Amino acid sequence: MNYDLLLSFILATSALAISPGPDNIYVLMQSLVNGKKYGIATVCGLITGCLVHTTLVAFGVSAIIKQNDSLFFIIKLFGALYLLYLAFNVYKSDAELSLNSSNIPKKSTTQLFKQGFIMNVLNPKVSIFFLAFFPGFLFSTTLNTITQFYVLGFIFMIVSFIIFSIIAVLSGLISEYIKKHKNVGFILKWLQIIVFVGIAIFILLSEK
Repeated sequence: MNYDLLLSFILATSALAISPGPDNIYVLMQSLVNGKKYGIATVCGLITGCLVHTTLVAFGVSAIIKQNDSLFFIIKLFGALYLLYLAFNVYKSDAELSLNSSNIPKKSTTQLFKQGFIMNVLNPKVSIFFLAFFPGFLFSTTLNTITQFYVLGFIFMIVSFIIFSIIAVLSGLISEYIKKHKNVGFILKWLQIIVFVGIAIFILLSEK
């Protein structure tokens, strides 16, 4: 078992969770408008949805890996190109973080959990991202690939849950900091680009 590979996966997941994206910005806004526990309810919904995508990718990719080494290389190549495409999109995007909470309606914790879950499950980009991200971090030659995908999925969920929950709890401080420090958006934008490009290179260089 390659523990260094698992550590690399944890670090990459942490960097992705910290970088501003639709999910953590959504958690931040719900926490600001409704309160911290409502933000955490949103986090629970989003993270639970990841289990569905993990299952789809685990069984689909595992079957491909068993069938053909060349197909697995194509998956890795696709993954690296997709991550580079995400990096390019971030590069083109505006670095300024907009925190406008005036139009966000108040909802119950159950409603926010359901909304977070549905948002995640119905977003095909999550499955595509998992398909791009996970194969380069298969960490064992003895465990079957389905088990490894689930381990990676649960690690992704735990790390994201911790970081997103911290965002929910510290939402007030984070929003004030963003408003006072206009350059934070620029820094986080380039953090995303570096992370996406770094993972793309790592996946291309990784062995089966």
